[in-house]
Amino acid sequence: MSTAKRDTYTPETLLSVAVQVFIERGYDGTSMEHLSRAAGISKSSIYHHVAGKEELLRRAVSRALDGLFGILDEEHARVGSAAGRLEYVVRRMVEVLMAELPYVTLLLRVRGNTGTERWALERRREFDHRVAALLKDAAAEGDVRADVEVRLATRLVFGMINSIVEWYRPDAPDGRDGRDGRDGTGEREVVDAVARLVFGGLRKAS
Repeated sequence: MSTAKRDTYTPETLLSVAVQVFIERGYDGTSMEHLSRAAGISKSSIYHHVAGKEELLRRAVSRALDGLFGILDEEHARVGSAAGRLEYVVRRMVEVLMAELPYVTLLLRVRGNTGTERWALERRREFDHRVAALLKDAAAEGDVRADVEVRLATRLVFGMINSIVEWYRPDAPDGRDGRDGRDGTGEREVVDAVARLVFGGLRKAS
């Protein structure tokens, strides 16, 4: 991968580079030497800003988690019918995933081998449970179908959304990885498509 120039180095660029290296090599397979070479700075310069690679990991996954939990504090996620709030949350989840793509990608790939990873996994479970509670409330209100178990439906919804990290590439001309050659797909199209597929299947038939 390309390295950052020393004269443009900032703590933010260091974090950005570290996230890319963690994704490419895996967190366990990344050393401070790898980070030093990728960032184009010495290891001592890195240690001047962070205690080590785990602190970089925590900052990265915190950025993703803050974006996701922030959704739940937004007005449209707190006011209105459970189904309306759920649809708003699903749409915003897709938007946050695409806006913070490297950070969410890294969050989805942590394995629980370190204290930071275990903390991140626990926070992810907490977020999942809060979204599942919305789905359960929507079913109780009669706005979504009750013949699909809430836990299963939640996993399927998260599976669809999380899979976006595997193919969505905002820098590609068509927003994809360039391999399929079909018409381009922008952020709004992705958000709308996920909402239609999720709620077309979840809404109770009239």
